[in-house]
Amino acid sequence: MAKVSAQIASLSFEEALKQLEEIVRRIEAGEVPLEQAIEDYTRGTELSRHCQRKLEDARLKVEKLSVRPDGSLTVEPLEDA
Repeated sequence: MAKVSAQIASLSFEEALKQLEEIVRRIEAGEVPLEQAIEDYTRGTELSRHCQRKLEDARLKVEKLSVRPDGSLTVEPLEDA
């Protein structure tokens, strides 16, 4: 399983999403036997988590922390800077 995780970690968001979409399509179409469907489902779960992490990383990159006059912190979109 660690090998699969390392393979997934090296994928871009777009590559991971494409693989996830293909897994969903195959499972929904009933194109794979049960054992393969279970393996695909497991990989799909990992791909989904990877995509979520990539999206969260992207979100954090486009936000910035600002200090309010009272000293408290606020998060603002980077584009408003």
